[in-house]
Amino acid sequence: MTALAAGLTQYSATSVTSAGFALGLALLATEHWRWFKGGGGAPAGPPGRGGPASAGAARDPKALIPYWSGFVFGVLMVACPAGLLGTFANALRWGGNGAGGWVMSTMTGQHATTLAQAGAPGLDQYGATLVTAFVLVLFWQRKKIAKTIKGTWKKGLLSGVLLCITTGTAAVLAQTIVGGANDLGSFLFSTVTTGSLV
Repeated sequence: MTALAAGLTQYSATSVTSAGFALGLALLATEHWRWFKGGGGAPAGPPGRGGPASAGAARDPKALIPYWSGFVFGVLMVACPAGLLGTFANALRWGGNGAGGWVMSTMTGQHATTLAQAGAPGLDQYGATLVTAFVLVLFWQRKKIAKTIKGTWKKGLLSGVLLCITTGTAAVLAQTIVGGANDLGSFLFSTVTTGSLV
């Protein structure tokens, strides 16, 4: 057990590099481009016969739910630095930095630099309750989720982990997601235990 713990500590303070961030952006852009082009939706009609309308119908916002739910969960994982989810997020960040760095150095000849410290506001007891319940639901329902949805969800999760940094728009997004989880957890806990909607 000690050896395992020692092996995991190498991920404990992993920051996002410019290459890891680029990988996260590429995943986000690819999924949204596929959605915009109508992948998985109704086929586009012939020119002049409802082609644009058919393509628009294929851009069903619900098709992005698996990706964005994975993204949100990735950010929430970063907000669990002392738990197994946080350790796994650090491992993913380390792997994303490495893969992105290899592509960057191979394609451009440049080396990745540390972009920003990866982090998110911490979950409070209510947010942690919500995340715990979500993890258990995912575990129990894992065999009932289609493979395509799982794949899209995992891409969103990796994007969330790699794009969750402590500066700029990414920081605001992380604060909104984690703060929202804390508030929702508090609301649900209060509703269930006291019967009050306040």
